[in-house]
Amino acid sequence: MSNDMWTYRDTLVVDSGADVTGYEVEASDGSIGKIDEVTYETGSSYIVVDTGPWIFGKKVMLPAGVVREVDQESETVFVDRTKDQIKHAPEYDSTRATTSTEASSARTTRPATHGTAPLTRA
Repeated sequence: MSNDMWTYRDTLVVDSGADVTGYEVEASDGSIGKIDEVTYETGSSYIVVDTGPWIFGKKVMLPAGVVREVDQESETVFVDRTKDQIKHAPEYDSTRATTSTEASSARTTRPATHGTAPLTRA
């Protein structure tokens, strides 16, 4: 198992072709928003969470490694972060393309907290 927080956990299974965009995001202490965007690039994957009115419409970027579980039946993505941690996550800037180099640079400024591995599609 890798300690790369920019890669989905090996235990995370999503049906092939599933699009989690629009799914609810559940922090460890309650609902925080909806998935606005998802990337699946090896080593630089992330989700963009639209926090809606909870944080005045702010969109934040979370590394893929914080995704704990995806419940396709309830259309919910569970993350290992509190609402407060998400509130203080980097704001997503859609005008700035995120590349593997940027994600690699971000890894050195944000400590990894989870063991992660590639997203598995059933």
